[in-house]
Amino acid sequence: MKWRAVAVIAGIAGVAVAVALWVGRPKPITVDTAEVTRGKVVQAVTNTRAGTVKACQRAKLAPQSGGQIARLPVKKGDHVEKGQVLLELWNADLRADLNLAERDAEATRALRDQACISARVARSESERLASLVERKLVSTELAERAAGEAESKEAACRAAAEQIQVSKARIDAAGARLERTMLRAPFAGTVAEINGEVGEFVTPSPVGIPTPPAVDVVDSSCIYITAPIDEVDAPRVREGMAARVTLDAFKDRSFKAHVRRVAPYVLEVEKQARTVEVEAEIDERDDAALLPGYSADLEVIIAERPDVVRVPTRALVEGNRVYVLEGGRIRQRTVETGIGNWEFTEVTKGLEPGDRVVVSIDREGLEDGAPAVSS
Repeated sequence: MKWRAVAVIAGIAGVAVAVALWVGRPKPITVDTAEVTRGKVVQAVTNTRAGTVKACQRAKLAPQSGGQIARLPVKKGDHVEKGQVLLELWNADLRADLNLAERDAEATRALRDQACISARVARSESERLASLVERKLVSTELAERAAGEAESKEAACRAAAEQIQVSKARIDAAGARLERTMLRAPFAGTVAEINGEVGEFVTPSPVGIPTPPAVDVVDSSCIYITAPIDEVDAPRVREGMAARVTLDAFKDRSFKAHVRRVAPYVLEVEKQARTVEVEAEIDERDDAALLPGYSADLEVIIAERPDVVRVPTRALVEGNRVYVLEGGRIRQRTVETGIGNWEFTEVTKGLEPGDRVVVSIDREGLEDGAPAVSS
């Protein structure tokens, strides 16, 4: 009987120890995981501050001279062709000057015709008298006088012809003065802004003091983005590189583009964040109305791998290590990586597709060998 009591006591003690161990065992931590997959990884650099949508051609126009607006044949939003009149100042006096110059040119042409006809008649008479001198029917003195008169009238004909050129120059000068009172579209585009009304006076901007343009014309058929790239990333950016543009106005879309210019200087807008201006021209915008002035973000593609083993970048910890969930426990692995971005990083060694890596790397108790379950 005694040994049975001992056995019972020992059994109870063993159960108690087992229960204590079970109760005191480390509880598994709950972690977020992601599957290692194959796919595309892109390495890119992005702007440090918001970029801006700009038109390839934009002209803020003002008259070359001051005056009163006499005609505004366009309004905001109108499409205009190259050379079309956008604004005209009062210029009745200059039109009168031009008309006077044209009438004067007509009179000069008539005087030239008169002088040249007289010269031809005088030359004919001189030749007739010269033939009569040979036959001794008139005196030599008379023939010489006729020859001199013919030469004089021919010179007058040439002078009248030159005067026509002077008249043409006066017409050009009067036309140029008249043209200074007009604003013409330098290219086909859209009228974005008009500052002024018929009857108001406009004056050119004083030197060094910018004023609002009389007419602002924008060609939105060609759109580009200008954005600041950090000086550390700028050396890797080259003209012609593929890029991607996103805009707050089109949150669910991105637009293909290419780098068209990298500024040859560094901006010092912020002493501790120096940047280089990069311009990218949008290649395809479909039906999207990309208006100049929109804010935009630019992503320049430096390298691209179409089909590689990749892991979420947020799963990587310092020293190129990851935590893998295997058999209910955390296993730490060191991996070798290739190119990457904020979303995915290429893994060249250490992981295989199908492995599950921990992405909640800031979870308390996360260490090699710790029990864990996926959330």
